[in-house]
Amino acid sequence: MDDRTIDLIFAGSLESLPPVSSKIVRIFTSSTFTDTTMERNTLMAKCYPKIKDYCREKHGLEFQVVDMRWGVRDEATDDHMTTELCMKEIQNCQRLSMGPNFVVFLGQKYGYRPIPTYILTSELQMIRDELAATGHDPTPIDIWYKKDANAVPPISVLQPISSILINFNNKRIPKLQAEDQAKWWDTLGKFQKLFRKASSSLNQQGKMDDDAMHNYFMSVTEREVINGILNVKNTKNHCLAYIRYINNINLQNLKKASLFVDIINRSLDTESAKLLGNLRDERLPNKIETSNIQKYNVEWIGREGLDPETHEEYLKHFITHFYKNIVKLVDRAMRKEDSSAQGQIVTEILQHLHACNNSVQVFYGREDSLEHIRNYMLDDSDKCLILYGEGGCGKTSLLAKSASLSTSKDWFQGARPISIVRFLGTTPDSSALTPTLISICQQISYNFILPFDGIPDDLVPLTAHFKQLLTMATKAQPLVLFLDSVDQLTGTQDANKVSWLPTRLPPHCKIIVSCACEESNAEVSKEYHILRRMIDVDENFIEVKALGEELAMKVIKMWMQSAHRDLTNYQWRLVSNAIEKCSLPIFVKLVFAEICRWRSYTKSQDTHLASTVMDSIMMLFERIEKQHGRILVFHALAYITAAKSGLSESELEDLISLDDKVLDDVYQYHLPPVRRIPPLLWTRIRNDLPNYLSEREADGVNVMNWYHRQFRDTAKERYFKNMNMAFYFHSMIADYFLGIWGGGKPKPFKYTEIQRHRFNLTDKEGVADRKVPVQPLVFYSKDGKVSRYNLRKFGELPFHLVRSRRFKDLYDNVLFNYEWLHAKLSSCPLQSVLVDYEDACVFIEDKESKRELMLVADALRLGGAVLGQYPNMLAPQLIGRLLPEVSNNPNIKMLLNYCDLKGPMHCALLPLYHCLHTPGGPLKYSLEGHQFAVFSICLTSDYRYVVSVSNRFITWDLSTSDLTRDVNPNIEGIMQHLVLSPDNKWAAAYTNNNQTVLLNMLSSEFVVIDNPLPDQTAVTGIFLLNHNLYIYGKDTWIKYDMRGTRQEEYSSPLDMSDWDILHMEFDNKEEYRILFWKGDLEDERMSLLLHSKEYYECLEFHSAIVFKKEKTSLFTCTTPDCYVISKYVQNDELKTWDKVCDLPRAENDKTEAILQLKLDKHDKILFGTTNNGFIIWDFNEERNYEDVVSLSLPYGTRNITTKISQSNSITLSAHKNYAIAGVRKNLYVWKMETKKLVKVLDAHFGRIIQLEPLMVGNWNSIVTSSIDRTAKVWNINNIFETVHVIDRHELQVDSISLSDNLSLAVTATRNCVGVWDLRIGKLTTKLADSPLGAIVTHAIITPDGKYIISAESGNILIWLRLTQQVIFKEEQPGIKQLTLMDHGTKILSISKPSNPPGTDFIRTMATVCIREIPNGEMIYSFEYAVRSITGVPFRPAVVTSDNQHLVMAGADKTNRDCIFVYNALSGTFIHRIGLKMCAIKDVAGLVAMPHKGHLIAVLATDKGAIIDIKSKKYLRTVPKWGGSITKDGKYGLYAPSRGGLELIELKKGQTVRTFIPKVAEGVFSIICLFNSTDEYVLYYHSGKKTLRVFRTADAEMVANYRVQAELTAVESTPDGKALVLGTVDGCVSVLAIVDTNKGDMNQYLSEMPSRDEEWKKKVDKMKAQTRFKAVGTIARLSTTFINDPNGNQNTEHIK
Repeated sequence: MDDRTIDLIFAGSLESLPPVSSKIVRIFTSSTFTDTTMERNTLMAKCYPKIKDYCREKHGLEFQVVDMRWGVRDEATDDHMTTELCMKEIQNCQRLSMGPNFVVFLGQKYGYRPIPTYILTSELQMIRDELAATGHDPTPIDIWYKKDANAVPPISVLQPISSILINFNNKRIPKLQAEDQAKWWDTLGKFQKLFRKASSSLNQQGKMDDDAMHNYFMSVTEREVINGILNVKNTKNHCLAYIRYINNINLQNLKKASLFVDIINRSLDTESAKLLGNLRDERLPNKIETSNIQKYNVEWIGREGLDPETHEEYLKHFITHFYKNIVKLVDRAMRKEDSSAQGQIVTEILQHLHACNNSVQVFYGREDSLEHIRNYMLDDSDKCLILYGEGGCGKTSLLAKSASLSTSKDWFQGARPISIVRFLGTTPDSSALTPTLISICQQISYNFILPFDGIPDDLVPLTAHFKQLLTMATKAQPLVLFLDSVDQLTGTQDANKVSWLPTRLPPHCKIIVSCACEESNAEVSKEYHILRRMIDVDENFIEVKALGEELAMKVIKMWMQSAHRDLTNYQWRLVSNAIEKCSLPIFVKLVFAEICRWRSYTKSQDTHLASTVMDSIMMLFERIEKQHGRILVFHALAYITAAKSGLSESELEDLISLDDKVLDDVYQYHLPPVRRIPPLLWTRIRNDLPNYLSEREADGVNVMNWYHRQFRDTAKERYFKNMNMAFYFHSMIADYFLGIWGGGKPKPFKYTEIQRHRFNLTDKEGVADRKVPVQPLVFYSKDGKVSRYNLRKFGELPFHLVRSRRFKDLYDNVLFNYEWLHAKLSSCPLQSVLVDYEDACVFIEDKESKRELMLVADALRLGGAVLGQYPNMLAPQLIGRLLPEVSNNPNIKMLLNYCDLKGPMHCALLPLYHCLHTPGGPLKYSLEGHQFAVFSICLTSDYRYVVSVSNRFITWDLSTSDLTRDVNPNIEGIMQHLVLSPDNKWAAAYTNNNQTVLLNMLSSEFVVIDNPLPDQTAVTGIFLLNHNLYIYGKDTWIKYDMRGTRQEEYSSPLDMSDWDILHMEFDNKEEYRILFWKGDLEDERMSLLLHSKEYYECLEFHSAIVFKKEKTSLFTCTTPDCYVISKYVQNDELKTWDKVCDLPRAENDKTEAILQLKLDKHDKILFGTTNNGFIIWDFNEERNYEDVVSLSLPYGTRNITTKISQSNSITLSAHKNYAIAGVRKNLYVWKMETKKLVKVLDAHFGRIIQLEPLMVGNWNSIVTSSIDRTAKVWNINNIFETVHVIDRHELQVDSISLSDNLSLAVTATRNCVGVWDLRIGKLTTKLADSPLGAIVTHAIITPDGKYIISAESGNILIWLRLTQQVIFKEEQPGIKQLTLMDHGTKILSISKPSNPPGTDFIRTMATVCIREIPNGEMIYSFEYAVRSITGVPFRPAVVTSDNQHLVMAGADKTNRDCIFVYNALSGTFIHRIGLKMCAIKDVAGLVAMPHKGHLIAVLATDKGAIIDIKSKKYLRTVPKWGGSITKDGKYGLYAPSRGGLELIELKKGQTVRTFIPKVAEGVFSIICLFNSTDEYVLYYHSGKKTLRVFRTADAEMVANYRVQAELTAVESTPDGKALVLGTVDGCVSVLAIVDTNKGDMNQYLSEMPSRDEEWKKKVDKMKAQTRFKAVGTIARLSTTFINDPNGNQNTEHIK
């Protein structure tokens, strides 16, 4: 393709378009009927499947063979259509195929020579006259040929055989059939003689040219070779020829010989031989390249002559040669194929331009609509133009016509418009929004010479980029987009399909869109109604109506003229009657297709037209069924209709080949060599459905589907009336995608009665390989890497299993199958996985199964934020959430067993116990995505979406929990308050640095407005109307339009000058309300000013106020020194607010300040927030409680004011039986009947900022947002469901200490020490010496698990774990380090005073104490000098690995860092080591080298120096090292905070292995260490919140685990098999490292309590025994303490 052509294509020109390249390799195989059966069968069985796999795997191409002889019994078909079909198919192959398209096999047979089906009547008359003149009888011509005067010029048509010989097709009575067939062959012979005689004679007389004469002599095969090779320009890349000579054919065996040579009158047909010789040995070799022709000589052997066994060598060579050559031509074509982005987009644009051309060629009329469109193109409208109407009304062709007029100089004079045409849903890249937008952006970019690589592939930035590109349009190069059927798009993130369209167009840019709208069908018209909202200009909508009778008749006449057809007067009357009833273009098309088939001699009973679209389609189906066999057509069309998103040609052929009902019908009377459907049969059906089946893309494959919805509806009506049939088809497709018969597995079938009778079969059943492909979930390349996912299987299988009600298969293979879920999550969005569960629930009646399905779906939903990014987290997420549900749910148990077994392939860290929110409880969704606190949320007026702000806008769909829009306005501040416009089209928020962001919710376009207020006064608030934004400060407000353009500024009325504006609400520019306050939180006085044409009198009030929806009445406090609520209404005459009444008083309303008032959505319930609780007034007549209800918070919990008249909110449940409030981090639930607090729910890790009711339809929910960066949706119906509680601390886990073997852990949090049983994840005890206000800094457990040492509120404590009692306590303020020594018999504690306030740096003394455990006796104590720098953590001392020395980082006399060495046994000072020699100025930490007691390492940032503390010598520096070290002292880790992780050899400091290459992952805090056996390296990255685990041996990453909250502590269990994590939210989780390289880990997992169903019984039994022993044990313990003054007891340990 030359550059000019490419430029024209990109500009959207429709002139001289080159053909489109396709995704198909389609070869036509031409041969004579009987002599190549052996070769063709061998290809079918052994070669084609291999080529099919090669094309599919190497190039993603589909391979199809058109063998018009294979599987077809008789050469002569009743309707004489074979020859015409063959020629059509050759054209199709040439048009569609990538590379090879025609292969011919020639032998010694010229083959079947039919007589012409159609002959010009004038020519036939000449022949008839010639025959009569030479004394031959011409009556056979009059019998068999009928003149069709409807053809222009008239032609004579050979009549179907069975219309004259009625038993020709009667297979039921073989004898009669044989008679008629013999008669036909006799007739045919006579005709051939007569025609050849007459044509030769006419040729000699010069009345007929050579070609016309040859027509009567030619065989079908020669005709194919002429069309497939001889008339083709480039044979080298497209054609192959095979020629085979058989030596010594045995002519004695005439029956066999006649299969291989032409026989006439029991001897060789010399005329045929001569014609064949000319073709085979002269014309063909002269045309085709020698590399593309192959000749074979073979011997005639035995009775058969040719046989696969005797000619094995020949066949082997033939197949190999065939495979190599076809593959060579495919590869060659693919090399030429421009697979660059530009090449692919050229293909895409071409497909649409061709479609556009095809529509334009048959377009007539509609001048007024075209005039309207032309005016739109040339005026300055900045909105899209919409063509709408019912299905089949001609929107597409009107759009195509306007596209053709805008590119061909007709409309834009003096300009070169760029026309972008897309018929959405008709091609692979125009079915889903993302690829469509990418291709449009590429087309625009090419025209304005912009690079393609700047085009984002993520939908949100992509939409913005697209809108940006539209602004490139100029007067000289206007941009015109034509988008047909925008309602056909898939993959839009919103609930609708059109919101990505720009609401305003830049200059010189126009967009025309078409979409369906049908009054009777709301679902179809959905997008039209949204477009009506987006584009509120009537002129921009054109309704496309039916053509009307007159135009429709005109159009049909024009079409008939183009087709060279006419009708008789009677037939024209029929057409006119039908068009009178319906003139929709789709109907007109169907009528035209039908009447084209009418001949002038067609009987009147056969010329019937329907009067509706559906009836016309029904007639079409009926005709095709009659013609091609009812069962075959029924099943083929039913499969296409049953498929979720269409079927590819190969899939359809495969399905029919698996369908024995069809094969039994097709092969009723003979046995096929390969039990598959003959390709010809489907080809013929498709040929009779031109343009009704469209090709589009689904799951990465080209599939056929009905082009018009009416066809799908009619097919459903016709084929799925009987539900059992629907089950049958869905079940068959399900089997196909399950791959049950794929990859060579033979499928059994029953022989038909006729077959058994004819072929004397004794067996009733046979088996046959149907040559269908395997269907794995994932395709792997040769090196074991994932090459692609089987998206077709993901799309279709669940759909069909559900609809064939095969629920067990659905559970085992899909919904409870780990591998399925993992593969689908890895390649599809979460929503498409969840849809499978929702779809199944619609069809399943069984409640238990439904519950299980919803549990898994909700678990996936709850983990959605993580799984969307990390699909490998699937097993940990499911296990962590669903473990408590295993016992009663067999399917969930099966799924979790799979997770344990298969999950470690993707993530080797698996939870030992339930550690994540379980679905089914009150929490419905956790909506994650914000990086900062969610300061404000709003629900849209239809309650469908929640919009939220932090530093970005995120919208979630509340019905699915999908993140539907994420817009980052790239501002520096955090948005404080969010408002939505009444029509929900706009959102706005202002930030803490006084910027305002205005966002278009439909298009994601935004404007940032810097502080507009005079003197940079702070922005107090904003308000949105549908067409204006108001920004206000303490004394000014400014009005903007929706483009962010400043319009007017207003000032606060003068008499309010000592009042500040607190809040404003606008109804329009003239009507608004202002609330003023004194600017001091201590001063409760406020004032309301209403402006409605003029100012009303001020209403002074205090504390809080709330308006009803109509804004003319309000509730507030006006009584001085008392918090009575009064109701006021607006008095329009006097311009005042009049008090109506006081509301019933609540107790304590004299002292209980009202902090906030709020009304429910119906203005029927008023909620008041007070310091100590809430008050609810119910104005409904019917209620079950008093008109005022006071609800109290528990002691010590209070509501606080966040801003004047704003505080915590409360709401009522849907049935008004419960009240729910969000206070601090919790949800509080009261029962309204009793006013009692009945439930406190631990809801968030941080303070709840907002609580909004979500009561709509059958939803009974609330939405909360919090400073913990999440919003959550709670289901109140489940508020009392047993929540499987996850134990956790209130505060973050600061450190974890593990005992050696008792599965015990001790955690330190700021207010207590926690003791955990790690086998079951239970927090067994919380220890704090002073229950109120304890401040715990350190906690540590002895290896035997008996004692816990903690630092709390300036004391060191030793606890006896069993009795939870403090057995030693001593004051030691400012403890910075606790370390066990001598196997847990001594404790080292180091303390130092804090720096005085205001000082950054101080020299001070640190105190070291060594005490005995458990009696706390001081062994020795000393002090040393340290540099204490504010904000720099204390550097802990270390004990050398031989336990001989204590080494600390201290300060020398000049205040430089140095090292002090002490004797660990006696505490005596040994020496000080300066650090000048190793060039370390600031010590970051110390490491005792584990393999040599006299070596320590001094760490600075990113390096370490190794020092011998005995000789005081500096040995060497390790340049890159963070301090982690293996037990043998050989290796360390280097993990700089800016990214990367390496294993360092500590001798020379060289990198041995790289775990993470140096990629910039942002500067974040990093935790990195070896596990306790050094087998694994752990790496936590706080930015990503992921813990990665690598094998030390081969640097392979075995897990990338996304933690649910920021990690604050991590420890490896002593056996190295598990990790213990502590997180910000106070949770402790244990993860086993289930490395697939280690066999014993599955055993380890299966022994865990959570996996052992008998565990509970065992525990209960043990508890009973323990209680029994308890009394004795305690008695024994107390005596031990009395008897042993040192407290060294030998109590046995109780589990």
